[in-house]
Amino acid sequence: MDAGDGPAAAICKLCGKAFKLPDDGADGNLPRLLLCGHIFCTNCLVSLECEGAIRCPDCEIGSTLPDGGVYGLQEDSRIIGLIYTAKMNQMKRPKGRRKNRLSPCGVNTSNTDVVEQQADTEKIERTVDESLAQAAETLAQLENMYETLTAGLAKQVKTERTRLELEIMQASNKALNAIQKWKDMQLNNLTKLETQFPTSQAVVSHVQERIKALEIAMQMAREVRRVPFFQEYCILEKVMETLQTPVVHKTFDLKCTTEGTRMSCVFQSESLSQSLTLSLKMEAGSSNPVIKYPLENHQSGISIKNASCKNAEDRNSCSSLPSNQLPIPKEHERESPGASSSSSQGSHLIPKPGCKINLSRHSSFSDLGSPDVIIEEFFDDYPELVTPTGPEMASIEWSSQKRRKGHLHNNKSKKVTQWVVVTHVVNPSHFYVRYVAEKKESEILSKKINELCCGDGCLFTLRDTVERGSMIFVKWKEGLWCRTRVVEVFQKSCVKAVKACLVTQLASLRVFFRDYGLTKSITIQNQATSGGGTAESLLNNVNDNLRKVEEAVNVELSCFASQAIRCSLKDLVPYNLTEGWSEEAKAEFCSVVGSAAVEMRPLGQDRDSLLVDLRKAPMEQSTDVPFSVREYLVFIEVARFYSPVTLGRRPLMYYPPVYPEASKELDAVVCHINNLSDFYIQLVDNMESLLLSAKLQDCYNALTEDKLRVYCPVIGQACVARFEDELWYRAQVIGHPGGRKVEVRYVDFGNKLILSVSDLRKIKDEFFALPAMAVRCCLGDVIPLDGESWSEACTERFISLAHQKLVTVEATGKVPKTEPLPIRVLVGDVNKPKTSIAELLVNEDLARFKDGLKFKNEDPSGGDATVWDPPLELGLATEEVDAVDQIIVEGENVEPLDLQPQVKLPDQRKDLKVRVTHVNSPSSFYVRLTNSDSQLKRICELVKQECALMEPQDVMWKADMYCATTINGVWERGQICCDVTSSTAEIRRCDHGNTVKIHVSNLHPLPSSLVGSLALECTLNDIRPTGGRSTWTDTACDLISYYLTGASALMTIKEATDEQPLPVVLFCSNRVGEFISIADFLVNEGLALKERTPRVPAVQKPKQTDAQIPANDPENCKTEESNSSLSVPLFSCPSSFSKSICIPPKPLPRSILTPEQVKTAKYHPPELPCLGHILINVSAVGDDGVIYARTQNAEYQLEQLGEGIQKTIKTLPRQKPYTWKSVQGCAVIGPDMLWYRGQLLELLGGHVKVQYVDYGLVENIPVVHVYPMLLCVEVPQLCMPCQLFGINPVGGKWQRDGVALMREVLLNRSVGLQVVELPADPRGPLTVEIFLDGMSLSRILCHHEHASIDCTLSILQDLKMMPPAPLLDVWDISTEGLKGPEEPMLGSFVNPKLPLEGEQFGVRVTHLWTPNELFLWPQKKQPNSEMTGETLTEALTKINANITSLPRLTSFPYGGPCLAEYSDGKYYRARLMKFTSIEPLMILVQHVDFGSDDSLPASKLRQMPAELLRFAIQAIKVKVAGFKAPSVECIEDVLPYCPAWSVKAAMEMTDLLHNNITATVVSREPELIVKLYNEDGELVHLPLVNSGLAELN
Repeated sequence: MDAGDGPAAAICKLCGKAFKLPDDGADGNLPRLLLCGHIFCTNCLVSLECEGAIRCPDCEIGSTLPDGGVYGLQEDSRIIGLIYTAKMNQMKRPKGRRKNRLSPCGVNTSNTDVVEQQADTEKIERTVDESLAQAAETLAQLENMYETLTAGLAKQVKTERTRLELEIMQASNKALNAIQKWKDMQLNNLTKLETQFPTSQAVVSHVQERIKALEIAMQMAREVRRVPFFQEYCILEKVMETLQTPVVHKTFDLKCTTEGTRMSCVFQSESLSQSLTLSLKMEAGSSNPVIKYPLENHQSGISIKNASCKNAEDRNSCSSLPSNQLPIPKEHERESPGASSSSSQGSHLIPKPGCKINLSRHSSFSDLGSPDVIIEEFFDDYPELVTPTGPEMASIEWSSQKRRKGHLHNNKSKKVTQWVVVTHVVNPSHFYVRYVAEKKESEILSKKINELCCGDGCLFTLRDTVERGSMIFVKWKEGLWCRTRVVEVFQKSCVKAVKACLVTQLASLRVFFRDYGLTKSITIQNQATSGGGTAESLLNNVNDNLRKVEEAVNVELSCFASQAIRCSLKDLVPYNLTEGWSEEAKAEFCSVVGSAAVEMRPLGQDRDSLLVDLRKAPMEQSTDVPFSVREYLVFIEVARFYSPVTLGRRPLMYYPPVYPEASKELDAVVCHINNLSDFYIQLVDNMESLLLSAKLQDCYNALTEDKLRVYCPVIGQACVARFEDELWYRAQVIGHPGGRKVEVRYVDFGNKLILSVSDLRKIKDEFFALPAMAVRCCLGDVIPLDGESWSEACTERFISLAHQKLVTVEATGKVPKTEPLPIRVLVGDVNKPKTSIAELLVNEDLARFKDGLKFKNEDPSGGDATVWDPPLELGLATEEVDAVDQIIVEGENVEPLDLQPQVKLPDQRKDLKVRVTHVNSPSSFYVRLTNSDSQLKRICELVKQECALMEPQDVMWKADMYCATTINGVWERGQICCDVTSSTAEIRRCDHGNTVKIHVSNLHPLPSSLVGSLALECTLNDIRPTGGRSTWTDTACDLISYYLTGASALMTIKEATDEQPLPVVLFCSNRVGEFISIADFLVNEGLALKERTPRVPAVQKPKQTDAQIPANDPENCKTEESNSSLSVPLFSCPSSFSKSICIPPKPLPRSILTPEQVKTAKYHPPELPCLGHILINVSAVGDDGVIYARTQNAEYQLEQLGEGIQKTIKTLPRQKPYTWKSVQGCAVIGPDMLWYRGQLLELLGGHVKVQYVDYGLVENIPVVHVYPMLLCVEVPQLCMPCQLFGINPVGGKWQRDGVALMREVLLNRSVGLQVVELPADPRGPLTVEIFLDGMSLSRILCHHEHASIDCTLSILQDLKMMPPAPLLDVWDISTEGLKGPEEPMLGSFVNPKLPLEGEQFGVRVTHLWTPNELFLWPQKKQPNSEMTGETLTEALTKINANITSLPRLTSFPYGGPCLAEYSDGKYYRARLMKFTSIEPLMILVQHVDFGSDDSLPASKLRQMPAELLRFAIQAIKVKVAGFKAPSVECIEDVLPYCPAWSVKAAMEMTDLLHNNITATVVSREPELIVKLYNEDGELVHLPLVNSGLAELN
C-alpha cells in the first residue's frame, strides 16, 4: 500500500488498491459486502456490475443489487472502523515519539509510590493503545495478503492443472495404447502439483505464521491494557516489538502466484519408416527464484541423489520425487557429477540449477520397436525457506505444535473422516487414537528415538535428576524406545510423590506415553540393598530402562507432534450416572473397536479432547454399511446419549383438555375405551383439531431420519409418535418397558402403545398451542354389579354402543383434572329421542345405579331437594370484623377472644383489600388482608412471650414443621421448607410468604395454639406465559415484583378452594388513580397471554351453510340416514385395545390445493374532522411517531362495530391457501379470539404484518389467523393518523425513548387536539397540536430533548396555538372561613463553601451509599455555622423540646425543607424527595445533615422554622475518584440498589473511613468529585483495590 493511500487499514484483494474514506468532498473507495460475504472496493464493484447484478470473482455467486445499485450495498463497518482508527491515531501521534521501546522514565518527585505507579500505568496504556492501532493496520494488511496469496495459489493450481491435463490428454491420445499406463501415472501425479510451487507455499506459510504471532501479541497487549498488573507476567518489550514490526513488502512477493511450473507435455515421432518411436517429454523450464531469505544457522539444501546409492539418506532424498519415476540411467549420471549434498537439517531437499533427470524405460510392446518414453524435468535452485525470527515466531516449541493444532482445526471445520487405530482406552469418554495416515511418520519417529537411545549421549549420570513434567525415553520392549512425560516421581523412603529426585534416589515413577496415550508405572530395582550393589549399579539399572532427553534432542524432536490424540465419544454418558462408566462398557468398547483401523468422524472439540464418532465395519458380510460405535453402546444399554437437564425448569407439557361445563349437552366421539370407569371422548365443537393431523403429517414426513430423533426419552416427555398406520400423532411417554422400547399415550385419543425409540420424534413448539383433545371420563351414574370391577361383557357392550360413534355427553359434576370426569352418555338416532347408555346397561343387568339414583322418569324433581348447611366458620365472620377495630389498652390483662392464627376468608370474596407481601411470579405471590394487621401484631407479641425465654432445644427439623425465630429483631412464625441437614435452615415466613435462611440455633418450636399463616398464596387467573412456555420469563417476574411488592390492592377470589395458590383477580391503582387489572397489564406489556376459553355452542344452532350442517337440527336433517350411518368414525383414533374393534386413525382425505387468487381493497379512509379544537382518545403510537386517535363519535361507532362483527361471524371460515399479493384489507382473529378489521402490510414467511385499522396497532400474526375478506365495508376506518406540528425529532427520526414517552402520556387517555392542517391524501396523517391538561405535547417533548422546534416552519406559518378552553361547571361555593392559614414558602438549603481544588481539608463521612458515593461533612468551620451565638445542634435541641407547637406539614413540594422524625424520636432537618405509596401515604425524605433516606408518614413531618435555613447543610454527596466497581461479576452478596458493588466492599470501605480522613476537591462539575486520604497520606481506596473488591479507574 502506497503512502498516498492514506491511513487505510485494508486493501481490495481484486485491484490491490487501499480502501478510502470520503474526505473534503472527494469520493471515497469504501469496502462493500456482496450477498456471498466477500468484500471488494466500490470501484471494482462498479466495473463488475452488469444488468443490475454482480457475479462474485471469488465464488462466482450472483448478487442482485438493491435500488441504489452498487452504492446501496452494505458497507463493511469493521474495515471502516479500522481505517478511521488508524487515521485518528496518525493525527494524534506526536512526531518525536519513540516506537520501539516501552520503558517509562521515572522522575523522582515527592509523590507517593501509588502516584508513580498510576503515571507508569497511564504511559503503558497510551503506548499499548498506539501499538494496538499500528498492529491493527498491520494485521489487516497481512490478512489481505494471506487471502490474496491463498486465492492466487488456488487459481494458479487450477490454471496449471487445466492446461497440463489438456496437453497430457492430447499427447496420450496420439500415443494411443502404447503409453496408456504412463498417462494414468502422470495424471495421478497431478494430485501433488502443489509441491511444484514451493515459493508460493512458503510465502503463504510465512504470512500465516506472522498473522498467528501478531494475533497472540495483540491479545496479550489487550489484557495488559485492561489489567496493567499483567505486565509483570509477560515480556512487554518483546510484545511491543511484535506489535510495532511493520510489514516489509520486500519480504512478501505477491507475484509468486503468477508463475507456472514451466512443465509441458509434447509428442515426438521419429523413424516412422522403420519403426514408430514415441517420445513423451515432461519439461520443467527455468524459473528464477522469487523469494530470498537470509539463512540463519541453516545451509542451502542441494540434492539430487544417484539412484545407485543404497544408504538411507539417499532414499530419503529420492522420496521428494514422484513415486513412479524410474532409476536414472548411467549415461545421465555423468551429467550431474557431484550433485549429491544434503542440508544440515535433512528436511528440505532442493535440486541444483541445470540438473536434468532423464528417466526412461523400455516398453513391453515389441511390435513397436521398443520405443523410448523419455521424461525430462528441470529443477532450479530454490533456497531453503526459513521462518523469520520474532518475539513469538522464534519459539521452536510454539512452532512444533502448529501441525497438530492445524490438524485438529481442519478436522473440526471440514467434518472429514479419518482412519485411526485406538491405542488406549480409559472409558468411552476418554481414549486415544493414532492416525493410520501418519504410520510412516511414526516409523521415522520411532527409528529416530531408537538411534538417539543407542548412543551414550542420552545416558543418565550420577548428578542428573528426574523432574515431574519432564520428557524422558522409556524402553517399551527390547529394541523399542518411546518418549514419555513424567507424571509422578517417587523417592526412596518417601510415601508421597516428589517434584524432583536424583536418579540414584529414584524408587519408581509414573510416565505418560505421548504417542500411545497410556500411563504406566515403572519401578526401579534397587540392587544396592542386596549387599554388593553400588550407586553405579543402580545407575546402570536406571539406564537399562530410562534415557534422558537433552535440550538439543528435545528441540530436534519438537517437530514431531504427539502421535496419540485424546478423543471422546460425543454426547455419550454412562447408563447409570451415579455409578459412572462400568467395566462392561469399557470391555464392550474395546471389543468392538479392537486393534483394526476404524473410521473416525470429528464432531467438535472440548478443551483437549476431540469429540468424535467411531464407525466400525460390520461383522457380517451381508452389508457394507459401517455402524456407529456410539449407537451400538446405547443399543446394548451400557451407555446413553446425553440429555441435558436444566434444574428449576420443567419441560413443555400439553395444555390439559378442555372439560365440558356441567349440565350442558355437547356432541362428542368416544375415541378409546378401557372400561366404563376409564374411557376417552373428543368434543366435536373445536374445528382446529381437524387441521392438526394434516399439519403433523406434512411436518414430520418431510424430515430426514436423523432429525428430531429422541434418544433418551424421559417419563412425562411430550413427543410425536408413529402409529401402526405409519402416521404421526401427539403422544406422551409414560413408561420404559426396556429393550429400547417405550410406552406412550396418545393425548388426542387416550390409547396406549409400546413402541421402539426410533418411532419417536421431538415435538415442535407450534404443536403445543392446542390442548390435549382426549378427555378422560367415566359413567357417573352406574357402578359394577359386584361394586369392584367391570365385567368383560359389560365393557364389550359399552364398546358396541359408543366406540367411535357420535354421542351426546353431559357432565354431572366437577372433579380435579387428575381424575375421570363423570358424565352421562346418550345415544340415539337423529330424529328420535336420546337414550342413556347407563339405563340400557342397567336394564340388561350389566350394571346397577349408584345408591339413591333412579331412572329419570321416576322422580323428575328429586334432584332439586338438596339442602346446604352453612359453614361452621360463618358465625365468626362478623366477630372477626369487629375484632380488627378493638384497641388493646396497655397494662390490661384481658386478652382478646378472637385471636385467629390462621387466616379466614370472609363470605364476601369480591374487592377484598389486601397488601402484597411477596412476589415470586404471576402464578405465585403472597397477600395479606389489611384487616389482619392487628392480628399480626398480636401474634408477634404472643410468639415473643412464648419463645423469647425458651431454652434452646435439640430438635430434628423436618419439612413443613412450624417454628419461631427472630427476623430483623422481630419474633415471627416460620415453616421449614425442607429437611434440615446442615447448620442453616430455609424457612418460609408464614405471615409474609418469602423464604429466608436462618441458623438452626435461632429456631424454636412453635406452640400449637399459634400454628397458622396470615399470608395467602395466590395466582393471577386467566393468563398464561408467552411463547408456549410453561414457566414465566424473568422479565415478567421482575416487572410484577417491582410494581406489586408492598403495594395495596383489591382482590377478587375467582374460586375458593382448600388448595393454594388461589386463583384471583388483582387490581392496583396507577399513577392517575385508576384501578387496573394486573393480568391485563401483563397482557398489554406483551409478557402474558389470555387463557383460551372453550367455545360453548349456543342453544340455537346457526343456519345451514355449505361448510357446516348441524347434526342435531331436525329441519335440516330430514334426509339424513339412520344411526347406522353414524357408526362410521368421525375422528380417527389409534387404539390397541383389541384387534376386532381397533380402527386405526385415518385423517380426512387430503388433496393438493392450489393457492386461490384473492384480491381485496382497502377499507374506506377515516372521516377527517374540521380545523379547530376537538377531544380525542389516543389508541396507539407507532414506532415512527405517528399518533393514532379516535374522535368521541368514533368511539361510539367502535362499540357498535365490534358487536356487529361478533354477531355476524359465528364460525371460522374454511382455511385455504391464498395468494396474498393483491390482499389489502383483511379480517383478523386477535389474541382474545375476537374479530377485528385489519390491513395487510407485509408478508413474512408464515406470519404477516397487519395493522388494525380501527386501533392503529401493528402486529406480526400467523397466516392462519388472517382471512382475505372485508368486515362491515360501509364503515370507514375509525382511527385516524396524526403527526405533531412544528417540531422535528432529534436525529431526523423518532427515537425509542421519545416514542415511549408519548405512549406513556397519551395511550388510553382523552386529550385535547387542535387540527392545524388537513392532508391532501385522505389516508395521510393530520397535522395537529395535542394538549395535555393545557400543556402542549410538543413543548413537553422539546423539554425532554426528544425533539426540537422547527424554526423555519414557525416563520413561514404563524399560527397561534391555544389550548382548548377547559369545560368547567360553574359552582357558586363560598369558601369563607374554610381556608386555614397558609403554610409559609421556604427557600432552599444553603450548601457549605468548600476549599479550592487541590487544597486538603478534614472531613467526616456521615453516610455511605456505595464505596465510591458517600456523604461527608467538611470539618472546616463554615461562616454561617453559628447564628446569633448558637449552633445548629443547640437550635434543634430547643425545637425538639417544644416540637408539638410546630404545625404538621400540609404542602409537599419536591425538594421542600421540613423537619422529619428519626428513629430516636427526635426531629432533624430533611428534604422532601417523593411519594412512595398512596395508601397509606408514605413520603421519602432525605436528612440533609446526615445523607440517609427514610420513608415516613405525613404525621411524622413538621413545618421547619425559617431560621434553620441559615445553617449550611452538613452532608454533601460526593463521588470518590480513583476507583470503580470490579468488572468481574460478584459471586458474593451485592447491594440491592447497586448490584455492581458487593456488601463486603461496602463494609470494608466503612472500616477504612473510621479514622481521620482528609479530602481534596478534584472537580465540581457536573458532580462533586473528591479524593480521600487516610492519616498516612495514602489514598483510602487502595486496600479495597488490593483485595480485589474494586478496580482502579
